[in-house]
Amino acid sequence: QVQLVESGGGLVQPGGSLRLSCAASGSIFVINAMGWYRQAPGQQRELVALIDSGRSTNYADSVKGRFTISRDNAKNTVYLEMNSLKPEDTAVYYCNAVIRTSASVFVRPRDYWGQGTQVTVSS
Repeated sequence: QVQLVESGGGLVQPGGSLRLSCAASGSIFVINAMGWYRQAPGQQRELVALIDSGRSTNYADSVKGRFTISRDNAKNTVYLEMNSLKPEDTAVYYCNAVIRTSASVFVRPRDYWGQGTQVTVSS
């Protein structure tokens, strides 16, 4: 069993900052890519940022220069530092991780998701 637990969401004024955290626990052999997605009401879930096992990163154009993704492999945790927040950043933010639960070549990596954390940007 693998669990991803997010924290750090909340209400913030435009221009403010928030830091999201997501900790993975359970039967983890290795974590490959980790990332953050978001889903606003009535819209599809979209990629916000990704970080691979070598710490290479990829961002949605809408958050480049404002958001920073990072990871702490010792803690199996991924972070999302969000600055200069805008009302259009309002959404439920979901953590994702591609995890291998065994060293066996017969056990393939799979996607795991957190439960989501609400981020609301409003004055």
